[in-house]
Amino acid sequence: MKKNTTDYIKLAAQGDQSAFTSLLDLYWSEVYFFILKRISNEADAEDITIETFSKAFSNIHSYNDAYAFNTWLISIAKNVHIDLIRKRKKLSFLDMNDENQATYSNIVDDSNNIEDDIIEEQNLAIFKSYIKLLKPHYQEVIELRYFQELSYNEIAETLNEPLNNVKVKIMRAKKLLAEIILKQIDQNFTL
Repeated sequence: MKKNTTDYIKLAAQGDQSAFTSLLDLYWSEVYFFILKRISNEADAEDITIETFSKAFSNIHSYNDAYAFNTWLISIAKNVHIDLIRKRKKLSFLDMNDENQATYSNIVDDSNNIEDDIIEEQNLAIFKSYIKLLKPHYQEVIELRYFQELSYNEIAETLNEPLNNVKVKIMRAKKLLAEIILKQIDQNFTL
């Protein structure tokens, strides 16, 4: 018996992982290409799409079936994209060229110093210790994606797995990692 989208949504709301995978298979391309048209950057489009599905699956119980599922996903994707733009605006900086160098010569240099580098290394070490709390197959996809900076296709080739499996693994790994970090933070504040 072939299932329709409504069946998959109901199963996913009950925690059925194969239903999540089926929904990902059905709607990945639509969400990915929608975002790709908006930003013209494949790596960012992949990351936004993964984040979209992660948020959708985390909140699938709030989906209102009065609306099309793909419309709901696209609205989540738009919000994730807007969040990315806001985050990048906070990190934007002024380009210094010869013409405005004299005008802005008194701007404080906020580049990393030795202390900043040490703190960054310590934070990275802490982050890697959190990653080690994941199951090995999740550690592997996090390593390949975020430390070796491989694309989803390259990870699929490296692991000799279907692309959709890789997408699901990365999404689950990110969610589990976030839960581990939040749990550690909560434990540290309650001590």
